[in-house]
Amino acid sequence: MTHSPASQQYREKQAGDLQPGDFVFLPGDGPAEEIASIEVQDDDYGVAALLVVTTVDGGIARIAAGSSVPVGAGASDGSAAPGSAVVLPPGSEADADSSTSTEDEVQAAAGSAVVVPPRPQTPPAVTTPAPEELALIPEPDGTPEAVVRAAVANHKGKNGVQVLAERLAKGINTKSGSCLRDLSNLAFDLCIVLRDPDNALAVADLLNVLPFDGNPDRWASIERALALSSFICREGGQTERAAVYEKLLRAHESEETDPFKARIAAKVRQRALNEPNLYDKEIFRAIDNGNHEAEREWRFLRLESLLFLRAHGGSETLGEEELGRRIGIELDAVRA
Repeated sequence: MTHSPASQQYREKQAGDLQPGDFVFLPGDGPAEEIASIEVQDDDYGVAALLVVTTVDGGIARIAAGSSVPVGAGASDGSAAPGSAVVLPPGSEADADSSTSTEDEVQAAAGSAVVVPPRPQTPPAVTTPAPEELALIPEPDGTPEAVVRAAVANHKGKNGVQVLAERLAKGINTKSGSCLRDLSNLAFDLCIVLRDPDNALAVADLLNVLPFDGNPDRWASIERALALSSFICREGGQTERAAVYEKLLRAHESEETDPFKARIAAKVRQRALNEPNLYDKEIFRAIDNGNHEAEREWRFLRLESLLFLRAHGGSETLGEEELGRRIGIELDAVRA
């Protein structure tokens, strides 16, 4: 990307750090233009790939997400754009081109002063539970295999949980995705189908203490267990313990240290929370076809999504009260 002559001062800025109010040099030899809006476009894997920058004057630039671009001195750090004099308030001792002028001073300036919009408020960082909070999760009573056997001991004749328990009793390997999935399924069956939340929680806790290792397949099972455990504890009045599971559910969201990647990940995550897959089409199709078993399976998946949303604190489209109402409806449906 070319920029205007060196007489117009510029510096480089990461594309991911651009925001409205910055002055960017578009391709060509023109002056820097103020950014009005920025649209982030993802690639086919949901990763930010391209930024489409629109300026106040109508210019458009397509910028690769990981590149650096030349910006004018009027970027959002509060300094002036090329060719725009900042008139400081009367009595100010600061020099007109000093980078120490505050946003309030800039906004109070007359004439061609640059008005810098405030930075959006940064959401509070997600924190991991403190040791005293983790102590609310009890240690397993014996080996993981013993916990599984004890959990199904009172459910003789229930083929679903017995098959899972027999497979797990041969040896639980927490590095195995299929093993974690079996544990998660067992916890759900115990709680949702057999209405045995205590034993379900004991099984889920075998997963709940495992950290996020970067493998999304293994984490999906842990995530399900954490969401279920939060639900069980909140229903049972153990709100402090439920809060621990919810913190563990979100802890890995703060691990990204790159500001651009973290911001894009947060945007993608919020979009998924606001537009969750609740399997409406699949459920309606099963109802139309009179396939009650398929309807129940799809509703089970919808229930999992709702439990995750509730453990995550809801979203901008579904509050906790509405989620509680919907969870009650799906529980009745899958238990019928």
